[in-house]
Amino acid sequence: MAREELARFLRERRAALRPQEFGMPAGVPRRTPGLRREEVAELAHMSVDYYVRLEQARGPRPSPRVLDSLAGALRLTPAERSHLFRLAGTSAPPPATGAVRRVRPHVARMLERLPETGAIVTDAAYGLVAWNPLAQDLLGGDLGQGTTNLARRRFLGEGRTYETSSSEEFGHIVVARLRRAADRYPHDVQLAALLSELRFGSEEFRRIWETRPVHAPGHRTKTLGHPTAGRLRLNCDVLLVPEDDQEVVLLTADPGSPSARALRRLAASA
Repeated sequence: MAREELARFLRERRAALRPQEFGMPAGVPRRTPGLRREEVAELAHMSVDYYVRLEQARGPRPSPRVLDSLAGALRLTPAERSHLFRLAGTSAPPPATGAVRRVRPHVARMLERLPETGAIVTDAAYGLVAWNPLAQDLLGGDLGQGTTNLARRRFLGEGRTYETSSSEEFGHIVVARLRRAADRYPHDVQLAALLSELRFGSEEFRRIWETRPVHAPGHRTKTLGHPTAGRLRLNCDVLLVPEDDQEVVLLTADPGSPSARALRRLAASA
């Protein structure tokens, strides 16, 4: 592993990035050109300390998954990606040509073991690839058809959805993820068709797309209006399946709250 050369390459690529291309305000004074270290770490879904150690040539050998995350965050070309892997002392697997649209069995089984938690798995294009019964009850019955795409739901009104307090925020989250997917899978025919459909069918989608939003998966809360359980205050937490570029979304309620009791009743009926 060429630590010094790897550290220099990361610093140079970070300095070459333009913050406004990531949805950050233009004209804001910065001490150094390019993105900040913490911004790259957030885009690559890793701790700031870990990334800083890589740039200072004192980190451990990064795994292929970490290198792929860095390549995506730094928007490396295929040649630059291969160079990054060589500097880290490992061979570069071929870049993915399209979003993975199947769920690994162990991830699907995990959803089955969460009876009082609504859980779904989405691919990089926000297609729903797995869900459990409680999630189907919370998010609408059309989930069971196996063709649901949450981006189409959000911007084109496809499928049965319930009123939620986080609709505007979720719109920005969806666009940020689809932008990442478009960068990572430029030859994905299904993704290109989805983006074309959204651009044609939603002025709101076009407007948000132009702002180049950036979002890192994490914790948020929302209030959902359910037709039988009433208003539910839910926690939304995201777990990553990085090898497939998928996300597991967990919907829970605070222990002992009215929403938790309502979830328990819904889970029993589901």
